[in-house]
Amino acid sequence: MDLLTKEQRQRALEAMKEYLSAPKNPDGKTPFERQTWRDHERTRLITQDLQPLLESFLRGDMPLEEFKSSIDGINKRHEHWGFKGIKGQMFFNMLVNVATNSKECDEELKSALALPNNEDVARNRIRAFADYVRRIGEKHVNNGGTHYQKPKVGSVPFFLSYFWQIQNHRAWPVYYTNSVNTMSDLNLWEEGEDISENYIEYKKMHEVLSNLFTQASGKTFDLYGVEHVFWFKGGNPFGENKPLKQSPPSPSYGDSKVTKVVSEISTSSGKLPDSYVPPVVSILPQMALHSPELVNAAKASGTSLDRAFEKSINACLTILGYETALLGQGQGRVPDGRAVDSDNRYAILWDAKVRSEGYRMGSDDRAIREYVLTQSRDLKRTHSIRNIYYAIISSSFSDDFDDAIRMLKMETDINEVCLIEASALVAIVEGPFVYPVPAS
Repeated sequence: MDLLTKEQRQRALEAMKEYLSAPKNPDGKTPFERQTWRDHERTRLITQDLQPLLESFLRGDMPLEEFKSSIDGINKRHEHWGFKGIKGQMFFNMLVNVATNSKECDEELKSALALPNNEDVARNRIRAFADYVRRIGEKHVNNGGTHYQKPKVGSVPFFLSYFWQIQNHRAWPVYYTNSVNTMSDLNLWEEGEDISENYIEYKKMHEVLSNLFTQASGKTFDLYGVEHVFWFKGGNPFGENKPLKQSPPSPSYGDSKVTKVVSEISTSSGKLPDSYVPPVVSILPQMALHSPELVNAAKASGTSLDRAFEKSINACLTILGYETALLGQGQGRVPDGRAVDSDNRYAILWDAKVRSEGYRMGSDDRAIREYVLTQSRDLKRTHSIRNIYYAIISSSFSDDFDDAIRMLKMETDINEVCLIEASALVAIVEGPFVYPVPAS
């Protein structure tokens, strides 16, 4: 079955064409030429340095600490993979530091880093290694360590895929956050709950796009080539060795049309802006009110205003320090998103409602109860969450929700229901970055 619709293929091809037609950089090379050279450097480093190093560790000829240090040194000298960041070397360091049984850690790593024979093996290795990471992290916290010191399970797909692509870069793409976000922004693919399934779907999507780009352009687009298109689209227009950092993170909607409308609204007063809030966050109130200009801009960008609204809310919650996930599209009957504070053991399930005249809880309250019940129980089981809150974010609220809220609290595991106007959410982001923990 084709993974992409006709519209999705068109959006992907437009991104590829933008990358191939990009003008030359100040050094006289196009992004495509820069990345072609960089790929040669990658493969040279893999053949000469990384493969022999990894093989030596997997054979048992090199101690774990020496292997970790050597990988760190290579990636500091040659930043072709972004491995020295949070999900790479920092994860590696935290993993080894937290593991109290060094022999077990060595064995788990050797098992996980070995090249998978197929997708089923890869899926099982991600799950097994994630279970190990989760177990030693929980043990560390139970023994008095902090949550900040334990390795994050969400880093596992990037970490393992980095070593898999060293062994076969034509079969196993690196699980880059930028690529995930760019595919989401282009409405090509969304992450689900299972990190092992996410990686397999990510791999398949890269294979489909590799063939699509190669056929359409007449150029060879391997997995690296697909990655470069995403880097270019996701914030790396000059073909540098990694995507440019964007701080704070905020969603993109495919082209400059939404950005242009945001800029026009943000500067409509004729004065210089005095807010630190990113434009895609500050425009939440206009999105919530179903602004016709933004409806048209979103459509021209290959998305919908509802989806853009969800992504901006997710950006707000990310800025506020939560572990966030978008859940709404293509996930069945689920809330639009989730925000987790693991340290304080609470989570927020939220829905975004674009309404020009305010939101009324009516025909969808039964569906809300069903998926809140399911999601809240899953959160308590998988994340050791103590308190769960359900939030609805809209332009305003037109009804008395007391009865509906009372029933929702009685019939589900949530502790409270919060009705949040979009303007209030913007104010929270703009205010002092000290936020109270909801009461138990």
